[in-house]
Amino acid sequence: MELQNADYVLEMRDISKAFPGVQALKDVTLKVRPGSVHAIMGENGAGKSTLMKCLFGIYTRDSGEIIHNGKSVNYSGTLDAIKDHIAMIHQELHPEPHLSVMENIWLGRLPIKHGIVDFKKMEVDTKKLLSRLKVNLNPKDIVKKLSVSHIQSIEIAKAVSFDAQVIIMDEPTSSLTAEEVDQLFALIRDLKATDVSILYISHKIDEIKRIADEVTIMRDGQVIGNWPINDISEDMIISKMVGRDLTNRFPPRTHKPGEVYMKVEGYSSIHDNSFQDVSFELRRGEILGIGGLIGAQRTELVESLFGLRAIKAGRLVLNGKTVTIRNPQDAMANEIALLTEDRKGQGIFSILSVAENIYIASYAKLAKFLGYIDAKVCTEIAGRRVKQLNIKTPSLRTPINSLSGGNQQKTLIGRGLETEPTVLLLDEPTRGIDVGAKYEIYKIIEDLARQSKCVIFISSEMPELIGMADRIIVMCEGRKTGELTGSDISEERILKLATKFMV
Repeated sequence: MELQNADYVLEMRDISKAFPGVQALKDVTLKVRPGSVHAIMGENGAGKSTLMKCLFGIYTRDSGEIIHNGKSVNYSGTLDAIKDHIAMIHQELHPEPHLSVMENIWLGRLPIKHGIVDFKKMEVDTKKLLSRLKVNLNPKDIVKKLSVSHIQSIEIAKAVSFDAQVIIMDEPTSSLTAEEVDQLFALIRDLKATDVSILYISHKIDEIKRIADEVTIMRDGQVIGNWPINDISEDMIISKMVGRDLTNRFPPRTHKPGEVYMKVEGYSSIHDNSFQDVSFELRRGEILGIGGLIGAQRTELVESLFGLRAIKAGRLVLNGKTVTIRNPQDAMANEIALLTEDRKGQGIFSILSVAENIYIASYAKLAKFLGYIDAKVCTEIAGRRVKQLNIKTPSLRTPINSLSGGNQQKTLIGRGLETEPTVLLLDEPTRGIDVGAKYEIYKIIEDLARQSKCVIFISSEMPELIGMADRIIVMCEGRKTGELTGSDISEERILKLATKFMV
């Protein structure tokens, strides 16, 4: 559907971009109105980030034209884009943590007086900027002590300090609480009121419906269409993104929980402000959900089961035998695998290939004399997992950091499966991936349960927790506050238990 108004602050016409073996963008056209929030949606690998990197001068487009303020532009780098009042806030925030708020904002263009940095002017200018944006921060605060939402506000302030007319935001709410999302949206609305345009990349359909004026949907490097946000439903967005109707968001349950395999009894962290006295059981072929809000200590609990965090009390029983898990090696020896919440920071080895990321956890098992490993065997292992999990990659030698988030996640699941686990600890396994990739992850989890694997599934998205789990335990402030099964499972009951100890 073509929008009628011809007054655009930015136009990208017939943009194409190819990488070796991959046509990332093909004849993509995007038009952005002044003072609007224009959402860009699509599955991982649809070309959203590539398109924005072509706009921001990170990539050079192969063909097509970019028109900004009525003039054809060709940015040779990010500085060119910034000078032309286009800014980008990346999903992964990389501030200078040991510098202050004001130094981070003005870094590279610090005010100089008599040959030295004019800190007084910098503080005054920062206060004016933050006041304009209604951001309550002290210019002298050290960034490493601030929350993610505050760091994001600093990045927005920096963009505004360049007099940006167009600000690209890539998955801006991926690490924010609900309250912080509200604060970000208030800031975005204030920017709109000053005719700043926001290009907003996100997988979160509910947020898009709240904040966007219009949405462009991409698939396989092409634009599927453009709609005013009020003219397209959530189901339509999903259908357009994945290229098929998703009548059911979750795969049918074909698994049947069996006998109890794991017992966690009185697990308590060595830190008093972390999880304490947590007990639960896990059955073979069961998907056990763990619900709770940020700070509930769910991640800390599962990391202790994998030997990443020490406990001061508690007992772990596997298949009727008490075991001690002091480190990840103990966990893997007892057939426990962990898919970490922090995919980029603690999961993937970004400089290694897809194949290497799969078989690296099995290196000790594969190593021969003097550490030599059989390349042919490793290739066979990786190829089998790529096929089994439907990992989309140009080749096994492709660097994993060039894959989409969903395919990176499936690669990590493949690595975990190579350790031949009975218990899988999945911490936010669908965070930061699109609905189509989510469904593939759900199918993998369902298949594992059907194979009598024991699955612990942490999620902050209550619909997927309810849609996937056979049983849900809920935590608040480090304590187990309840357990829900069958018809007792509901968002209302989960939320009530998740806030039980809060005042």
